[in-house]
Amino acid sequence: MNSLAWSLIRTTERAALAAWPQTGCGDKNAIDDLAVIAMRQALNDIPMQGRIVIGEGEIDNAPMLYIGEQVGSGTGPGVDIAVDPIEGTRMVAMGQSNALAVMAFAPHGSLLHAPDMYMKKLVVNRKARGAINLAHSLSDNLRNVARALGKPLSELKMVTLDKPRSQAFIQEASALGVKVFALPDGDVAASVLTCQPDNAFDLMFTVGGAPEGVLSACAVTAMAGDMQAELIDFCEAKGESDEHRQIAADERRRCAEMGVAVNRIYTLGELVRSQDILFSATGVTAGDLLQGISRTNEGVRTHTMLINGIDRTCNIINSLHS
Repeated sequence: MNSLAWSLIRTTERAALAAWPQTGCGDKNAIDDLAVIAMRQALNDIPMQGRIVIGEGEIDNAPMLYIGEQVGSGTGPGVDIAVDPIEGTRMVAMGQSNALAVMAFAPHGSLLHAPDMYMKKLVVNRKARGAINLAHSLSDNLRNVARALGKPLSELKMVTLDKPRSQAFIQEASALGVKVFALPDGDVAASVLTCQPDNAFDLMFTVGGAPEGVLSACAVTAMAGDMQAELIDFCEAKGESDEHRQIAADERRRCAEMGVAVNRIYTLGELVRSQDILFSATGVTAGDLLQGISRTNEGVRTHTMLINGIDRTCNIINSLHS
């Protein structure tokens, strides 16, 4: 796996570079398409037998990187791939911050294989490992994390997404005196920021996409943090309607076909069943985790984070593309 690190960095760089010129264009789909095409081309040049286990979806409708798609040259190691070509396509489209091109590699058979659906996620850093349990209330988890960290609740910092579905979480945490930071998008970046040694947040709790959840789990594993997650159906996330019930029924069918369960809590060891993780994120627009792409007199600069679970390193790569 270690031999694939440089290829993974180049893959997220190429996706970010493809999307970046369209910053502010207002068209999310055009941005996503550019990143996907660049990623596919880069992946197919890598000497590996890769499979997308969680990402855009399950329908072979290019240019999406669809679940189950085979990528790579067809020789070399078997690799599970989790991908979000652009985490924050809306942010790129609107010229906003914190957009990333993100991908993770793991040995074949080690990543949770699930549909692109909603997932509840709870993340802490290494100091609070073992202190979380999604079966308990958010309030109980906040108290347990504060106890593990030796902090009063008033000093605890929780990050979540600023979405209507998060408002109840925000109110519950705020009622305990916890400081809540609500980001417009980007729970992968929030998970990494939670697990860094000089972590900006003590706990990440939200409901978002399952691909972002598995990507977060890869980074959390490599950074020795802790995480639990739960797949939830569309009705629970969005509310009851005939359309939502049909979507939820389709999600449950796909989950059954993939051997995963809705409303079952998955531990970090079940989300990612190997320590041999490579995680790469390249900034598209400037943000809390990484700098965005910038043009200089010499060319274009990218800022990439490689988290390597094999040798327990986190590298920041500042590249000049001339």
